[in-house]
Amino acid sequence: MEITVLAASGATGLELTRQALERGHEVVAIARTPEKIALPDSPRLRRIAADVRDPGGIAAALAGRAIVVSGLGIAGPDRPGALTAGARALAAAGPERAVWLGAFGTGPSAPAAGWFTRTVLRMLGDQLGDKVAADAIMLAAGATVFHAGPLSAGELSPTRRTVGLRDAPRGLLPSRVSRATVAAAMLDEAEQPGYAGGIALPLTR
Repeated sequence: MEITVLAASGATGLELTRQALERGHEVVAIARTPEKIALPDSPRLRRIAADVRDPGGIAAALAGRAIVVSGLGIAGPDRPGALTAGARALAAAGPERAVWLGAFGTGPSAPAAGWFTRTVLRMLGDQLGDKVAADAIMLAAGATVFHAGPLSAGELSPTRRTVGLRDAPRGLLPSRVSRATVAAAMLDEAEQPGYAGGIALPLTR
């Protein structure tokens, strides 16, 4: 199976790329700077340079891609708009399957988050609006949107599972989840969709 990874040089995108290769997939890795995809060369890995803020370039990179998983996020100094731009480009490309990464406590999952989480997320300002708008675009396009809690650099959870939004655990703070666990859940969904058009949560237990 060919899987395209959007934002493949970022922390989550790199994990998506690495695990997809480990699963035996052909991987098209899209990044603004492909040289930063810190993985060994492989005959099953194709690196493509494209920036979501360049409509023509990202449209060309995504054209004809059947299965796309996105590790696109907002880096500290980045101005808002990258997520919305990426979502619009991916929705316009119309892949058969798309799996998008969001954040628990934003948009549709806000009611399930504790008041403290919602308060903290409001501090993101315009970046929060960018996240919510991008999620809405992807949900309308029929993608699966994963809402993960705070991400860590830990190992893949041996007790990981994925649930729908209605089964989201309640609490003051969302549980931390490793990027490896999130990537595994997103790739599971890319291989065998179970939550298309809805919100899914990667959990560690």
